[in-house]
Amino acid sequence: MAGRRDSMDDGPADLFGNTAPQPPARGPVAFPQAPSAQPARNQPLADRLRPTTLDEVVGQDHLLGPDGSLRQMLARGSLASLILWGGPGVGKTTIARLLAAAAGLRFVQLSAVFSGVADLKRAFEEARRTAASGGGTLLFVDEIHRFNRAQQDGFLPVVEDGTVVLVGATTENPSFALNSALLSRCQVLVLHRLDDAAMEQLLDRAEATTHTPLPLTPEARATLRAMADGDGRYLLNMVEQLLALPPQREPLDPAALSRLLARRAALYDKDREEHYNLISALHKSLRGSDPDAALYWFARMLEGGEDPRYIARRLTRFAAEDVGMADPHALPLAVAAWETFERLGSPEGELALAQLVVHLATAPKSNAVYKGYNMARRAARATGSLMPPAHILNAPTALMKDIGYGRGYEYDHDAEGGISGQNYFPDGMRRPKLYQPTDRGYEREVARRLDSWNRVRESRGS
Repeated sequence: MAGRRDSMDDGPADLFGNTAPQPPARGPVAFPQAPSAQPARNQPLADRLRPTTLDEVVGQDHLLGPDGSLRQMLARGSLASLILWGGPGVGKTTIARLLAAAAGLRFVQLSAVFSGVADLKRAFEEARRTAASGGGTLLFVDEIHRFNRAQQDGFLPVVEDGTVVLVGATTENPSFALNSALLSRCQVLVLHRLDDAAMEQLLDRAEATTHTPLPLTPEARATLRAMADGDGRYLLNMVEQLLALPPQREPLDPAALSRLLARRAALYDKDREEHYNLISALHKSLRGSDPDAALYWFARMLEGGEDPRYIARRLTRFAAEDVGMADPHALPLAVAAWETFERLGSPEGELALAQLVVHLATAPKSNAVYKGYNMARRAARATGSLMPPAHILNAPTALMKDIGYGRGYEYDHDAEGGISGQNYFPDGMRRPKLYQPTDRGYEREVARRLDSWNRVRESRGS
């Protein structure tokens, strides 16, 4: 893994085997239980405002409120190993450090970006020495999902025997990023992105600490909170830039603020969970016939850098799966919108996809074709060796005619109403009802036709 000082190829046995002495290096770092009373010179505002007690943590009341799971653990005196899952700037590192202080544990911090096998081994050895002298260790591992599977397995013995209380922090979905064995030994806690009220608390604290009001109109203050997009650290970094401005005669309005500061980039990774979350949101908004929500998620994906061709492919799939015969025009429109994008390119071509989004959201919905297709596949797997009935087989040779191929076939165009009502399933196979149209959109007319044709079949007993 890039940036690691040690080889990442070592297996889990290397964590506990005999190795040559390692020189002192960046790795496990023990922190005092309370921060220094005097801030360092040029200390960032976000670090100066870092909470010193769990009561000062904002935005995570579901964990740290009176009935929060972490409060309950501390009250019982049984702090479990944890995986803290949340976006950047929501307090994962701070909470881990404060948990160690509240539980009376030595706090050791590692980053999976910069640490390797030797660093893990040193941390475990130090934790064993601490345990032998009657103490305990909280080992905080930032970006724990960046450790490979063998390295994650290395945590299992020290977590199981209580050598360390492991607190791992991750921005990735633990279900995909972490070993099931490690997950089974840890409790996963979800940290929320900071809401508007929590962000306002941080702004109030910044003003109180610096004794300087922010040079913003109320509207610009709301814009500042929105620009941070739930990231408290990013919010305070922007506050620091504002406080460094020369005195303003007039407070900044939203437009002036936006020209001065960059909006936080949207959290979106085309290869990871957010990609699937947003396409799921788009799909379900379409299925729920909500064009406004569908357009929003469509725009979110584009703003995050998603390939419009991927969206076009998923919209075409939706037209076939969720609109189907309720609006037979939806599928050719999807293909046309996709082709329009290919011809116009970006950004003009996205408008055709937006039109498709609105059409699909407002179209009548039916998954009858999708369900019928899946039922047909199951029936085909169960009856895959049955021959078609002889009367619908062609008979190009005399022998085939002699054994009955094509005998009794009725040409539907010559029948009354254009339907003969003959059986087209294998002889002896009970006729399944696979396609069951709804009463929505054009499918209502399809259902009427099928009812009429089924009465003809029933009259013939086929």
